[in-house]
Amino acid sequence: MERGPAVFAAGVFLLFGTALLVWTGARAGRRAPVAEGVRPAVAVPLALLAGAGSLALGVWCLQRF
Repeated sequence: MERGPAVFAAGVFLLFGTALLVWTGARAGRRAPVAEGVRPAVAVPLALLAGAGSLALGVWCLQRF
């Protein structure tokens, strides 16, 4: 992977993952719904998994260049 696109992709993944984890934590901390019409027992773990996966992809992209 070229340097420019790798850094851009890593930045996008890291920004999205961080924002999703912060937003999910803030919503779950207030006992507010994380996703409209989805049970919190399902929505919170899936959102945390997606955020962690995005962070992992961002780190992977940074390691590739």
